[in-house]
Amino acid sequence: MNKPVVLVVMDGVGETPVELGNMVLKANTPTLDELKANNPWRTIRAHGEAVGLPSDGDMGNSEVGHNALGCGQVYSQGAKLVNESIDSGKIYTSETWKSLVENVKATGGALHFIGLLSDGNVHSNIGHLIAMLREAKAEGVKRARAHILLDGRDVPATSAPEYVAKLEKVLSELNDGSFDGRIASGGGRMKITMDRYQANWGMVKAGWDVHVHGEGRQFASAAEAIETYRAETGAIDQDLPAFVIAENGEPVGKICDGDSVILFNFRGDRALELSMAFDGGDEFTAFDRGVKPDVLYAGMLQYDGDLCIPRKYLVSPPEIRHTLTELLVENGVNEYACSETQKYGHVTYFWNGNRSEKFSEELETWEEVPSDVRSFDECPWMKGTEITDLVVAALRSGKYGFIRCNYPNGDMVGHTGSCPATEIAVETVDLCLARVKKAAEEAGAILIVTADHGNADQMLEKDKKGNVAVRTAHSLNPVPFIIYDPDCRHEMKDDPSFGLANVAPTVAELLGLKPYDCWEPSMLK
Repeated sequence: MNKPVVLVVMDGVGETPVELGNMVLKANTPTLDELKANNPWRTIRAHGEAVGLPSDGDMGNSEVGHNALGCGQVYSQGAKLVNESIDSGKIYTSETWKSLVENVKATGGALHFIGLLSDGNVHSNIGHLIAMLREAKAEGVKRARAHILLDGRDVPATSAPEYVAKLEKVLSELNDGSFDGRIASGGGRMKITMDRYQANWGMVKAGWDVHVHGEGRQFASAAEAIETYRAETGAIDQDLPAFVIAENGEPVGKICDGDSVILFNFRGDRALELSMAFDGGDEFTAFDRGVKPDVLYAGMLQYDGDLCIPRKYLVSPPEIRHTLTELLVENGVNEYACSETQKYGHVTYFWNGNRSEKFSEELETWEEVPSDVRSFDECPWMKGTEITDLVVAALRSGKYGFIRCNYPNGDMVGHTGSCPATEIAVETVDLCLARVKKAAEEAGAILIVTADHGNADQMLEKDKKGNVAVRTAHSLNPVPFIIYDPDCRHEMKDDPSFGLANVAPTVAELLGLKPYDCWEPSMLK
């Protein structure tokens, strides 16, 4: 094996010369600037077809990004995977769909849909919900209820009324006397239900109480709830409080014995905890669920194949094989992975091809730094120092042939919509990168710097009228890919098609290992 390689993923740090809302350009980044000025670097694609999504209009995300980074291949992902299943009708021939429908037809119960109401194609797509509602009616389901989570993160920050109106229009068309479909509850995605990595179970409990028990502030419609909360709090969609739709003081869509429930999000990280609450028996102790209804529950996908969460799911996830980790294990290379909680799963589970367990307990070392439970704009440096301490220690140990880490700052702070905080977040990563660079030099290692998608590079956008608004979604920009080796200048090919999936074979070549034949090509000349 050649010299060790350390790979730094600057989460959410895209590359564009456009200055509007570009906190990457605005930030003081002497380390990044120096690396780009004096070393081989290029941009690579991190969204759309390059990471397995339906079109190049679909923004990338950390999950598909780390899948591609870790496996050197492009798999159908997320929306594309579900699109294919719905378009072919395969989803409706699955045993899970059949059992969910037959259950409510037999009990007279309702078919409930819980999920993010947008077309962001990161966690969900409203088109999938609408397609399933139409099919449910066609198959004889009498009652359906939608529990909607408001986005404003992967789509414009205050676009929720548009998606609510679209769903209400479809429901009104379906409600012809033989079918009763309604919105039953909802709230902002960063207020209820969609926590991840068990960082804040209180969010999940708040969602459970609203969706399942119908406990919460009541409104006549979702539109009224959004309008009222917006006037009272000024919050964008993702931060709007929970609401319950009621008639005559009674919730219209509590989840009861005999009902069926589908979580129609396809992305796993923010779907796991609610799935655990529905699937878990008496051993579930994360929060008090109250009287848990006896229902059939399924996810759009199985969000964790190793842990079998959830037990029932509608679409099988991509079976990712021949990952970089497998290649390293086959060649006896020790590897190290670390991040803080918010992105720990990305450098482990997603990197290893949606696998919770290690390929080798002996050769793989994973370390997690617990994230703070707070709004990240209040602490934009997050756990950068602690992550850097671990990476520096791993380099100094001389034990590892490959080290990878993720700094979540650019993405997690970028999602808050705070430009000043995001500028600090990017500067924090740059400071940490300086320490890693020095430690790599001392250890005789090659340093690679890249990102999984953009975010901090596009914090503002103009609407059709030219008005500037805060943007909290990921960008469609490419990301940097830098190779720093004090002893050798590793020139790269000039191919505009290169994307995140070309990183693993490039790492393998730097390590002197033969890539798998199924991988994308290395970027090295």
